[in-house]
Amino acid sequence: MPSPMAALHRLSAWPLPALLSWGAAWLLFLALARLGLGPLPAALGAGLAGLLLALTQASRWRRVMVALGFPLSLLISGAASGLPAWAWLLPLLLLALAYPQRLWRDAPLYPTPQGALQALAEIAPLCNGARVLDAGCGLGHGLRELRRVYPQARIEGVEWSALLARLAAWSCPWAKVRRGDMWADDWGAYDLIYLFQRPESMPQAFAKMREQLRPNAWLVSLDFELPALQARACIELGGRHRLWVYAPGAAQERAARADMTSN
Repeated sequence: MPSPMAALHRLSAWPLPALLSWGAAWLLFLALARLGLGPLPAALGAGLAGLLLALTQASRWRRVMVALGFPLSLLISGAASGLPAWAWLLPLLLLALAYPQRLWRDAPLYPTPQGALQALAEIAPLCNGARVLDAGCGLGHGLRELRRVYPQARIEGVEWSALLARLAAWSCPWAKVRRGDMWADDWGAYDLIYLFQRPESMPQAFAKMREQLRPNAWLVSLDFELPALQARACIELGGRHRLWVYAPGAAQERAARADMTSN
């Protein structure tokens, strides 16, 4: 008899998640139609459900395929013949609401893999009640991993997308999640900052860390290292993932030595 983990692995194998997501959207569309909703409200509700399912996928192209699968199949099937022509802009509108264009300057919606942060407790220990911020928390995958590592910490998340922030707050009711700009936040109030961004964001993160984080705080980055700063630890997670752990105090000491040398 296969183990539950093996069964879960088979369910997550592509393209089964796409097929299940498209099927779920179609079932919702048909159910809403049977309840007496017109084609447009039924399609809108099913399209939103498909979009939310798409946001759980790990790669950008999989998210696009899952999000567009239901609207395209609805168009091809002819089941939406009662929809006005402009209704086909609704999936794009939903995608824009969930993931505003501004966010593409930061990271796309990449969820933190399960177990990616499990070694943090030994490398970056925190006291009870420490404040931990997931900067750009998306749907809350990183929040859940941080809670597994630091169950006694105060876990917080900030997310620019209002829709994603609401979903993260709903799925992680024990965390303090708000809609906001991670780069406008003051990191000085936190004991650990967690990032899963992209290479272009790291110089800005490095500058913000040097200016705001306390010497005894930590900055943790999944996959992308900070420029010109030696990490306290680099953890190989298997595959392409690495976890970089930084102590801001080292950066501040280095900056002070550089200023003394230049003077």
